[in-house]
Amino acid sequence: MGKDYYKILGINKGANDDEIKKAYRKLALKYHPDKNKSAGAEEKFKEIAEAYEVLSDAKKREVYDKFGEEGLKGGVPSGGGGGAETYTFHGDPRATFAQFFGSSSPFATFFEFGGPGGNRTFTFSNEDINMEDPFDLGIGPARQGPGGAFRSHSFNFAGAGPRGSGQKEHAQDPPIEHDLFVSLEDIARGCTKKMKISRRVIQPDGTTKKEDKVLTINVKPGWKAGTKITFQKEGDQGRGKVPADIVFIIRDKPHPLFRRDGSDIKYSHKLSLKQALCGTIIDVPTLFGEKITLNLTGEIIKPNMVKRIQGQGLPLPKEPSRKGDLVVSFDIKFPDKLSQSVKDILYDTLPN
Repeated sequence: MGKDYYKILGINKGANDDEIKKAYRKLALKYHPDKNKSAGAEEKFKEIAEAYEVLSDAKKREVYDKFGEEGLKGGVPSGGGGGAETYTFHGDPRATFAQFFGSSSPFATFFEFGGPGGNRTFTFSNEDINMEDPFDLGIGPARQGPGGAFRSHSFNFAGAGPRGSGQKEHAQDPPIEHDLFVSLEDIARGCTKKMKISRRVIQPDGTTKKEDKVLTINVKPGWKAGTKITFQKEGDQGRGKVPADIVFIIRDKPHPLFRRDGSDIKYSHKLSLKQALCGTIIDVPTLFGEKITLNLTGEIIKPNMVKRIQGQGLPLPKEPSRKGDLVVSFDIKFPDKLSQSVKDILYDTLPN
């Protein structure tokens, strides 16, 4: 029968994009394992993420509506010699949550708006998220340094922290770190991300007042996951304290087709055993939109075989004019059972 993604999200089949997002937002916050410790919450959290990824994507949703989960994951012939394209959930619901809210934790998220990423409302706080008023939260102590793994280059931007004349310098608050998920397409082209923060700022009379500020991040082509962008002293101001640095850490947004390996892009193409043994022609999608045809009619495709398509990967961080490769591997689907007549033919035909 397959999973009913509409039922999982609690929406009707004709639900629009806003209704899908609203349903995911509510359920993802309810069942996030960091908040919900009940039995089955983690599995429910994963189902919710998978349902959202399918229904929020127009192409996946169209295939699912026509052919169900089996058709979506088993492959629906798309015409031509390239076989069928299939969807496989990447299996990391926290990444889906982070992509939607700006952080993998329900207790610390930012507000991102505008630019190539579209208009999405996120907040940043150490309290539960107030979805009615996402701006009504301060810049609480989110995931503070030292930061996570996958560190790479760092880029510092001087902030406008308070400067007291004649005052002794105090110890600085720990840095506030935030994962910034960027799509592989944006890494390939470069992009601008604008993040809105709310922080306490010292007034002339010595009191503090909450103010909003927009931080602009220019993501350069080819930046590695783990690259850090630091905005110095942009945290909360206060008497007798040095504001924390705000640090954004570049992370790869999960992609339905590709994954990054350095500057190379890896892609797995599904083949039947017949295609692997007898040869086939396939169309390989690229990160840049077009498809590249591979003629494999004269080859036997083995499970560990790869094909490299040069120059179709990501820009090299230090040499953006050069690009890595698109590395194609093959997922060969073996039949579940064979009739005796087919076994006899194969036995007489195949070499020992």
